[in-house]
Amino acid sequence: MTATTQTPMPATARPTAAPGSDRRARKAAQRRRLTACGVLMTPFFALLVSVFLIPVGTAVYLSFFSDDQPGLGFGPEHSVFVGLRSYVAVLTDPTFLGGLGTVVLYCLLYIPLMVVGALALALLLDSGVVKLRAWAQLALFLPHAVPGIIAALIWLYLYTPGISPIIDLFSQADITIDFLGVHTVIPSIVNIALWSNLGYNMVVFYAALQAVPREVIEASVVDGAGPVRTALQVKTPLVRASIVMVAMFTLIWALQLFTEPVLLSQSSPMINSRFSPSMYIYDAAFTRNNYSLAAAASVILLLCTIALSYGVTRWTSRADAQEVR
Repeated sequence: MTATTQTPMPATARPTAAPGSDRRARKAAQRRRLTACGVLMTPFFALLVSVFLIPVGTAVYLSFFSDDQPGLGFGPEHSVFVGLRSYVAVLTDPTFLGGLGTVVLYCLLYIPLMVVGALALALLLDSGVVKLRAWAQLALFLPHAVPGIIAALIWLYLYTPGISPIIDLFSQADITIDFLGVHTVIPSIVNIALWSNLGYNMVVFYAALQAVPREVIEASVVDGAGPVRTALQVKTPLVRASIVMVAMFTLIWALQLFTEPVLLSQSSPMINSRFSPSMYIYDAAFTRNNYSLAAAASVILLLCTIALSYGVTRWTSRADAQEVR
């Protein structure tokens, strides 16, 4: 009996994709990603161009031109190129420089009080000492829901002698106070801004504190840290990014001071039509009809805002880098 041997069948080779097909697949996937990014970013760029770049470009253009009348002032006005004349006029105008000084003083009072006050309230709510935290947050946030004009009108009523119940109450105790005097008008404006925005920033800080790992807080308590030390040395450094963000946005809004002084100027001679840079711009554009001057002042205010924001960002980035080292 002869044994039969079976020869094994050769294994079929797996089909290998051609190098060109892999390259085409990668390019197709890359095109899909770029298309998706473009679709998602289109609304952002549309808003950026329509509400920022176009207005800024228009302001820069207007700042280099001025309306002039030919001859002895007869005939239609036409725009002429004036170069940096409007910028020189703004930077040498003592009323504009005085408005910048007013805003600087306002920022020095307002920003520390806002950041420290909002952070202190958030730490107090996060500590668990305050009962009914949800109702406390709602009560502190409600003033922010009031429009800025309405809030300024409310405080104008409380600041005006003769109709203010607060001033009447002080007068009964033989205390005379002028909330709109030469030394109190800026603190009075700061008080309005604090009343309106303190609750909002408190909510921002409280949300950041809720993201702090509970294990870190428990470890600090085990190490013997009390509530105050835990709040200042453990929780506060962990929400530093939120503190920087709130400080930066508060700075940007403070540089645009306009609503409160405009309404308070109805009852105080200490607030003139050029009390702040924004009021100077409004007066130049709509009272003096000098759009070139208003545009130049707007560009200068924008550059100051960008420079200060960039400075805050660089300072915090450098501080973070030093901590990492």
